[in-house]
Amino acid sequence: MQKFYSHGKLLLSGEYAILDGALGLGLPTKFGQQLKVEKSDSRALHWVSLDHESKVWFEARYSLSPFKVTETSDPEISNRLIQILAETKRLNPAFLTTNQGYQVAAQLTFPRDWGLGSSSTLLNNIANWGKVNAYRLLSATFGGSGYDIACAQHKLPVLYQISKSLPLVQEVNFKPSFSNELYFVHLNRKQNSRDAIQHYSNLKIDKEELINKISNVTEKLVACSSLNEFEKLLKLHEKLISKAIGLIPIQERLFPDYKGVVKSLGAWGGDFIMVTGDDETPSYFKEKGFSTVIPYAEMIL
Repeated sequence: MQKFYSHGKLLLSGEYAILDGALGLGLPTKFGQQLKVEKSDSRALHWVSLDHESKVWFEARYSLSPFKVTETSDPEISNRLIQILAETKRLNPAFLTTNQGYQVAAQLTFPRDWGLGSSSTLLNNIANWGKVNAYRLLSATFGGSGYDIACAQHKLPVLYQISKSLPLVQEVNFKPSFSNELYFVHLNRKQNSRDAIQHYSNLKIDKEELINKISNVTEKLVACSSLNEFEKLLKLHEKLISKAIGLIPIQERLFPDYKGVVKSLGAWGGDFIMVTGDDETPSYFKEKGFSTVIPYAEMIL
């Protein structure tokens, strides 16, 4: 049996602008996805996807010659999986040989609606299984900046930047001394990153100026040593992105009375936010209906 594991992701800085070359800070999470691959005598591929409670949420069977679905619980998901596997085989023709069958199980360690990278962790695992470049596989399938692939592959926070269409990844020692005052809150909805990317791509703004300003904030966040300075940088980042995409920051919209600072992570409008606070922070958000409040140390590697 082969086993592969990829870490989930959160993007602390650089959202949207990272697509055009801004420097971003990615945080690999303790949560992720595992892929188990066993050979079988069936000369077919049996795929099972499990959630964090080990419940099957997707299942499909594929013939390998020709490569096509023969049975599935969800045609849309099955077609997406076929796309990934077929592209992997294109990048490595020795992948999924027709004289060998496979039993594959993919299992998340976080709820599917958390937005921590169910797609990116799957794609990185498949790339490792197929011995292909995960960034090339991403480009040919889902698209996006690729920072989530960097997080999937690293155990430390990463500075991520696209330069001349290539990913530049640098591990950094980002361990805030005030991390016990940082929390992640789930907004009870999953944001569609592809829609957010399309919206940003269509904007007519001075992206060069935005890239420079966001990159500067990212560099200062990494070097930051005090919570007060950290909060100022988070506010500045929110202001810059708000102006660029024409959306009101999440704190102004939903939490104007909150005493700490609230920052969106990744595509605005869903998934997780980061908040600064204290022991009273969890109760504040839970009273407002946001029951998933995770301390920094429990989320980030």
